[in-house]
Amino acid sequence: MSQPLTEAARRPLNIALAVGIADALLLVVLLYVAWVADNDAAVSVIGPIHGIGFLLLLYLTGKGAVEELWSWWFPAAVLVTGGPLGTIVGDLILRRRLPERDGAPA
Repeated sequence: MSQPLTEAARRPLNIALAVGIADALLLVVLLYVAWVADNDAAVSVIGPIHGIGFLLLLYLTGKGAVEELWSWWFPAAVLVTGGPLGTIVGDLILRRRLPERDGAPA
């Protein structure tokens, strides 16, 4: 098993999770306006914003891997799953490796 993540990884992980949740909510809205509301004008606005969120997630998780806060499976999971799902699942996995704040072993 890998070593626990350091406290330094907590902030970048929090940022990636926040962007992942926001992008997941945006994806739900995008799917709604595309399939239910059938609003092409809204899709043409929301779609690129979701795409920027996806690229931001790739950047954040890739940067964390380059800084050796976590390994390369995390950005790969984001890439393969299309963004939010890989970020949220990866976050849950990585948080299990974070030491507790009170000094108790993880």
